[in-house]
Amino acid sequence: MTIDWQNILFQFLGGLGVFLFSIKFMGDGLQKSADDRLREWLNRFTTNPLMGVLVGIIVTICIQSSSATTVITVGLVSAGFLTLRQAIGVIMGANIGTTITAFIIGINIGFYFYPLLAIGAGLLFFFKKATYQHIGQIVFGFGGLFLGLELMSASMQSIHQLADFASLTLHLRDQPVIGIFLGTVFTLLVQSSTATVGVLQGLYAEHLIGLDSALPILFGENIGTTITAVLASLGASIYAKRAAAAHVLFNVIGTVIFMIFFTPFIQFVQWISELFHLEPRMQIAIAHGSFNVFNMIIQVPFIGGLAAVVTKLLPGRDGNIDVTTKHLDPSFIDSSPAIALGQAKEEVLRMGEHALRGLEETFLYMKTGEAVHIPTVLQLEAGLNHLDKEITNYLVMVSKQPLSRADSVRHHTLLTNVRDIERIGDHFENILELLQYKDHHEVSLSKSARQDLIGMFSLAIEAVRKSIEALDTASLSLAQEVTELESLIDDMEDKLRQKHIARLNANECSGAAGIVYTDIVSNLERIGDHAVNIADSILGIRH
Repeated sequence: MTIDWQNILFQFLGGLGVFLFSIKFMGDGLQKSADDRLREWLNRFTTNPLMGVLVGIIVTICIQSSSATTVITVGLVSAGFLTLRQAIGVIMGANIGTTITAFIIGINIGFYFYPLLAIGAGLLFFFKKATYQHIGQIVFGFGGLFLGLELMSASMQSIHQLADFASLTLHLRDQPVIGIFLGTVFTLLVQSSTATVGVLQGLYAEHLIGLDSALPILFGENIGTTITAVLASLGASIYAKRAAAAHVLFNVIGTVIFMIFFTPFIQFVQWISELFHLEPRMQIAIAHGSFNVFNMIIQVPFIGGLAAVVTKLLPGRDGNIDVTTKHLDPSFIDSSPAIALGQAKEEVLRMGEHALRGLEETFLYMKTGEAVHIPTVLQLEAGLNHLDKEITNYLVMVSKQPLSRADSVRHHTLLTNVRDIERIGDHFENILELLQYKDHHEVSLSKSARQDLIGMFSLAIEAVRKSIEALDTASLSLAQEVTELESLIDDMEDKLRQKHIARLNANECSGAAGIVYTDIVSNLERIGDHAVNIADSILGIRH
């Protein structure tokens, strides 16, 4: 028989495109609906690896993307919010959570995806409220997912009559390593494990491939999906790289284990399929889900060992900064608000140390231009935002308790200190962005401009350092020194602006360089203001 290969190829690629778009569109709608709660769940509830597994499952089901979950996880590891062991648990859970899509695909909804597309489009076009827009995305994406599958399945119907294709499936059965390779490569190319499983379900449903040929491809898909985490870890901290490596190793080990017990696993899937009279697509879903659940059960007791292996494989200084809270014990809020305030102060001091280090790292980046300082600065700034939120929430709860007059003053002071320290983080992040702009656009500062910035930077760092020391020791003399430093910074700002105008008039610097220069000066001056605010709070307490 004559086969129209062009029609088959176009229909398959079109169906694959619709499928990939629908998965992403639906996932985006789910993510928008959940907003920042998913990141908060990952951050707050992954207290141990088992909780990490559970949260990984839930988050991945919610956003329909294990890749998104692993990328968020790698980001949280890089920012210091998750440990490597916690991250491995989340990744294991994400592998299980992503299988839900295969089960959805396994449901035979007939042609009901057409009205789903209509309903989704109606919500998108006729309702402007964000909630309805998000629901419209989810419904339309859900319908599009099945439309894509229908197109791909239709394109495959005539292939099974080809002798060459039958020979290929036999070859895959005899050489399962080739199937693993194909599953890995296809997933790498389309950047979606769900798409690989969907195609595999279509092939199996059309009897184009047997279960013994399909399972190695399924195992390879689990390896291929790890590329997203690997890419997300590039340029991140060593901890993030280890988390990505753990994801790869976890799935590779699982594949090796299941290839060793390949025959019993096939028999298990066939037994389940016969027991519940499952359709072909659902059989692949069962295999996919079983693989990931059993793989998690087998390896979760060895999370510590897995972490040790990737640490050995990726040696290096653990530059991760612990930005989680250490002293905010909720039990003191009711029993002893005064002690709770003391605990909050300890956390504020930690926050101040992070702010000081962030400013110092930004200074080093300006002087050396070495990109190694950038991740540290960003991690510290993200940590300051997190600590700001946690400390503020803690202090709000403390404020609901009866406080003495002195404790009320301490409470107010700590709140203002937190705000000032967080703003220091915002300003050194602004400076970092200005420096990156300068480097990316090859904007050069004159030698005198660089020396001016180094001098002002040094004053700002000294002011922040002494303000944190004053906060720690309640030292009146240190607080007074900060006030004097801030006056010097203000005077320097005026002088540097005048010198900048003189350089412009003498054509010694460009307009772009001038913008970068004056904005850095402005941010440093604001850092001095926040440092003196902290000092003033100490002077107020002592008075």
